Amino acid sequence: MSIELTDETEMASSSELDDMFERLEQMHIPEGYKVEIVGGIVYMSPQRDVHWQTIRRIVRALEDRFGWDTPITSGVRIDFPGELNGFAPDVAKMADGAEKDKRDRWRYEDVEFIAEVISKGTAANDYGAKRVVYATVGVPVYAIADPHLGRCRVFTHPQDGDYKIDLTVAYGMPVDLTDTVVGLTLSTEDFPRD
Repeated sequence: MSIELTDETEMASSSELDDMFERLEQMHIPEGYKVEIVGGIVYMSPQRDVHWQTIRRIVRALEDRFGWDTPITSGVRIDFPGELNGFAPDVAKMADGAEKDKRDRWRYEDVEFIAEVISKGTAANDYGAKRVVYATVGVPVYAIADPHLGRCRVFTHPQDGDYKIDLTVAYGMPVDLTDTVVGLTLSTEDFPRD
């Protein structure tokens, strides 16, 4: 997958994404479902208790490290370059001082950390298309928590459209992110499993 970062691509995609999300907002989406557009395809995935408990633990670790006022989101739309990419990461931490754009949205350029918790139906997106997009735009740290396998996979040091470091850690083992912009060790000891 190749992503060309041009202003024209971003503006066209943003307008088309807005139209797609407006249509989705008019539909009845069941409570507890997350909606994303990945490569122009709409995905709805259920947010189960295991999913939320994992997100909560990651957010808490970030807040413990950076404080309550650090910009952290969960399930909030962030538009990324490429072919219609309106992602809603399970956890996204923005850089200190990041501000929303004129349309009241976080900018992908300000994202320092993303974590996704695997859902069976969207795992291919998290490991595939989203990983490529995050690496291409330079998201410094991308973590995937997989409650089905009981593993956390962490990608760091983006360069030339890929991550140079790809680390897999079994739940129960700490994830050392001290050499990254996040600067913390993430405990997976209490991450719930499916």
